[in-house]
Amino acid sequence: MPSLLEALEEKYGLGGCKFSGNDVISEESLVSIFVPKLPPRKCVPTLLVLNDCDIDCAGDSDELKEKCHSVKELDLAQNKLQSWDEIFGILSHMPRVEFLNLSKNRLSIPLLAPPINTPTENLTRLKSLVLNGTCLDWESVETLLKYLPALNELHLSLNDYQNVLIDTVDEEDVFPDVEEDFDEDFEKNENIIDTSFTIGSRPNRTDSTSSTYKKTIAHDGLQKLHFTGNPVSDWAEICRLGRVFPKLEALVLAECPLKAVEPVPKLSASIEPDEKDPPYEYFKNLTFLNLSSTKINTWDDIDRLAMFPSLKNLRVQNWPLWDKIESTEHERRQLLIARLPFVEILNGGGKISNQEREDAERAFIRYYMERPESDRPARYNDLVAKHGKLDPLVSIDLRPEKRVKITFTHGDVSEVRSVDVYRTVIDLKSRLEGIVGLPANKIRLYYVDQDLQGCEEMRFPNKRLYSYNIRSGDEIIIDQKK
Repeated sequence: MPSLLEALEEKYGLGGCKFSGNDVISEESLVSIFVPKLPPRKCVPTLLVLNDCDIDCAGDSDELKEKCHSVKELDLAQNKLQSWDEIFGILSHMPRVEFLNLSKNRLSIPLLAPPINTPTENLTRLKSLVLNGTCLDWESVETLLKYLPALNELHLSLNDYQNVLIDTVDEEDVFPDVEEDFDEDFEKNENIIDTSFTIGSRPNRTDSTSSTYKKTIAHDGLQKLHFTGNPVSDWAEICRLGRVFPKLEALVLAECPLKAVEPVPKLSASIEPDEKDPPYEYFKNLTFLNLSSTKINTWDDIDRLAMFPSLKNLRVQNWPLWDKIESTEHERRQLLIARLPFVEILNGGGKISNQEREDAERAFIRYYMERPESDRPARYNDLVAKHGKLDPLVSIDLRPEKRVKITFTHGDVSEVRSVDVYRTVIDLKSRLEGIVGLPANKIRLYYVDQDLQGCEEMRFPNKRLYSYNIRSGDEIIIDQKK
């Protein structure tokens, strides 16, 4: 497998990229312009993309440093890198790197600390790190956070995390009743030998926790976190991310099987055990939240999202809740906008205008005013106080009457008959043959509007009668073609 240096030379042809003053000028050229080649260290772009190149190591350090010292964005996704020593070695030769993509490299070897010879100032410039599909364990995530103080954006999607195993508080603060329950169970079963844990150890919260749980310090610099496609279903686990990243402004939880956005137990031991914090307690700076394709299934969760104090941009597409609502997509959007008074962008697109919000709030009132009072959410009363009680929309049928009474006049004879306005002119002439004794092709019809007192010849055989705006009381004059 190639090294990063070999892949670089193969892609950009830098192996022979040397300055030369003896370039041959073609004798056939009438005018020749000498353009010297750039030296290798200037041939490498600041955005270096080497994904899916089977890279497994860095390569010669001196050459790498010479050629890549100006790189600012490095994409090494879908390679064969496994050793963090190699990754930090690469970064040590690229002092300006601010963005690093390591997605789909199998980084299953735990990271304890950067190698001693890695310049720490190189790590302090890294602002965005993409680790999707790397199987990176939480201890390694915690170690990385210690050495990346400038990190602003982190991608941890598709890593099969069932739990969040780092937090800024002790596990006893999150699960205060576990130790007590454990002691009681141990006293009851002190004569039973259980090899699943030793005396003094804590029982596992889940099959994937306890032994790898880490208490860490908060990382105040991170503002954007992508956590898509991890099988986390409990909002309490997501709150751990909020404690570790207290300044978080954007959080992507799409395709996580979250069941609810619900209150979480308070951490203080002096609090009543049933007392809980609101779901936004650790997300007070959050302005963007993506919860699309989760398992959330109630309107109560929408009402809780409306309480997030800074939330302006929300995505909630493909919820099972929407399959239960008998409404069009436009009606569903109106119901959402009315329940989310501070959200400015919903499911992408442009900003919600004042007119759209007012229309949505009025539609919300009319939607629930026809339902039992027990089914009305608290938001209904807020909007009634704002807009007042609205009259139901009048159902108006704009279709023409099917049958009208028309006065038919032929010569000196007039007769009132009921006519189907959906018939065509030629069909009406055919039905008049037996009345006036003339064949249809010899009949000429004139329509007289009772209000306008105008006369219009009905010349088009396939035109339907309702297109003349015929009403009961109008007149049709029958004449013979000459």
